[in-house]
Amino acid sequence: MSRKIAFIGLGIMGKPMAVNLVRAGHHVTGYNLTREPIDALVAAGGHGAGSIAEAVADAEVVITMVPADPQVEQAVLGEDGVLAHAAPGALLIDMSSITPQTSVKVDAAARAAGLRALDAPVSGGEAGAVEAVLSIMVGGEAADFAEAKPLFDALGTTVVHVGPAGAGQTVKAANQLIVAVNIQVLAEAVVFLENAGVDLAAALDVLGGGLAGSTVLNRKKGNMLAREFAPGFRIDLHHKDMGIVTDAARAVGAALPLGAVAAQLVASARANGDGSLDHSALLRGVERLSGREVK
Repeated sequence: MSRKIAFIGLGIMGKPMAVNLVRAGHHVTGYNLTREPIDALVAAGGHGAGSIAEAVADAEVVITMVPADPQVEQAVLGEDGVLAHAAPGALLIDMSSITPQTSVKVDAAARAAGLRALDAPVSGGEAGAVEAVLSIMVGGEAADFAEAKPLFDALGTTVVHVGPAGAGQTVKAANQLIVAVNIQVLAEAVVFLENAGVDLAAALDVLGGGLAGSTVLNRKKGNMLAREFAPGFRIDLHHKDMGIVTDAARAVGAALPLGAVAAQLVASARANGDGSLDHSALLRGVERLSGREVK
């Protein structure tokens, strides 16, 4: 069934996600702070809007995909935001990666305004968004999840309802913890193998076929082999996410010894000017620590 969807935030992840919803047969109207991605959505068969108010005016579903908590609060709760202009009964799906506390706040505000809400952060990076193979972890009411499931199926291959409002963001925080530690360890293995004079490409191929294999290795080994770090997911954003998981873990009394180290290494990469690069550029930090010249 075709739905009228407003898609707010057409960045690295949002644009291909909106395009995939168009391809699935939905009527998608996109809004973004810059015009170029709106034009790209229109070229793919979608529609453009000049404001959030215009985008959500007759939308049955509103999806937000913006960088962090302040942008979610502005886009959803602000004077010119979603809740001020969306029709009662609309379903708000926030797919940004933010704190569980903000998702709970958005859920409460949406319901007070006569809307329904889900928090549905994703994992898989730009490639996963383009290929529609994202992993989507969803918090909120089961009935709202069931209604949104066909939309999620157009965006990802692993779609799971993980609990009430905020639960999706809690699971996403755990995801970002695991990904950061995996990328860091992969980077260390790359430098170790290169310093030992091993054929790196061959080594990574055989490692990928054993217990050391992972989605991180498969997705990021090409970046590391080529030293090509065009952002699929920026270190700046992973730094933000490590702050979320650190705070969330403290709130529930969970120790994150490796996570704390990974968070510091992500922060170091950012401090060294790598914030706009893909998070696979954590390799550059290992090279610095190993005394290599980093170009």
